[in-house]
Amino acid sequence: MLTLLRNVEIYAPEPRDARHILVGGGKVLWMGRDLPSLPASLGVVERDFGGRRVIPGLVDGHVHLTGGGGESGPESRVPPVPLTRFTRGGVTTVVGVLGTDDVTRTTGSLVAAARGLVAEGLSAWCHTGGYHLPPTTLTGSVRGDIVHVDRIIGVGEVALSDHRSSQPTLDELLRLAGETHVAGLMTGKAGILHLHLGDGPRGLQLVNAALDASEIPPRVFNPTHVNRRRALFEEAMQLADRGAWIDLTAFPVGPDEDAWSAEDALLRYLGAGLPAERITVSSDGGGCLPVFDADGRVTDMDVGSPGALAAALRGLLDRGQPLERVLPAFTSNPADLLRLPDKGRIEAGGDADLVVLNPNGDLTDVMALGRWHMVDGRAVVRGTFEELQ
Repeated sequence: MLTLLRNVEIYAPEPRDARHILVGGGKVLWMGRDLPSLPASLGVVERDFGGRRVIPGLVDGHVHLTGGGGESGPESRVPPVPLTRFTRGGVTTVVGVLGTDDVTRTTGSLVAAARGLVAEGLSAWCHTGGYHLPPTTLTGSVRGDIVHVDRIIGVGEVALSDHRSSQPTLDELLRLAGETHVAGLMTGKAGILHLHLGDGPRGLQLVNAALDASEIPPRVFNPTHVNRRRALFEEAMQLADRGAWIDLTAFPVGPDEDAWSAEDALLRYLGAGLPAERITVSSDGGGCLPVFDADGRVTDMDVGSPGALAAALRGLLDRGQPLERVLPAFTSNPADLLRLPDKGRIEAGGDADLVVLNPNGDLTDVMALGRWHMVDGRAVVRGTFEELQ
């Protein structure tokens, strides 16, 4: 089926001098200012959006596809994330991770979850390993997993500066980063070591020591949750200045918390004049957001939502930010880091992952790989077990 999106304002993520988009075979086939002359025999389905903005589908580089949690017993394991939790939030590309529980949650189950979402129409990959070392793998090594398993593109999330981590040494971190980097070179995959940063005072000390002690490129070390403490965020900005990519988490932040919201952190980063392409925003969707007491016991918890990305983007627009300034952190930046060349942009030959925004900045329509998943605010495609429910 060919689909023609008429009268749209395209942010690709930069503004484009085009008003119409032709989609077919899961790809963007053409963009232009003048309507094309298409034979009726092609059966083109046309939709007129009256000048609404169209952006690339959001790329979420940190999602617990199989569910996170488990820190306070088996009953605290978060359920897997269903398809429409992503599409309702404008997310069309995801990368799955394991967290604290990398025993009952496995790399194999994560790969299966990614493949299930692919079958339902989303673009999905995952990392091997989890919080702890030695990492849980399918083939016996992270290098083997990345080389031999199509859906696996990196390693993570490996925990640092957190009481739940396995307290890795510098040598262990270097060995793991080296394995990850070489696997990326062998395959053309991302080859990143995605690092969970906890609340510990050591912050990014181990990552900086690894950069000082090795020849491993800074982009291999990819810390996330770096806005969870303000001092940690200052360290992260310095790390980005050294060549690393840093990832913000779109979690709720109270006014009295020693943290920055994803919106505040992104604006601080961009205002500091640091490389705009080295910062990304992810949701931690499906992950547990626990609160611990001094003895490491859970006293409260919440669950991350993939919809947090769209909410953060809307919040930035409400603050008067130009869409083209903040959009790359949600689209082209993670696509570049993850080495997914057909993602994060709207361009002829790229994947047809498109999100339509209303004048207020809320998303109304979502297309993934050329198929409408949300139309006029209503989910029209549901996951397998969502249908049963």
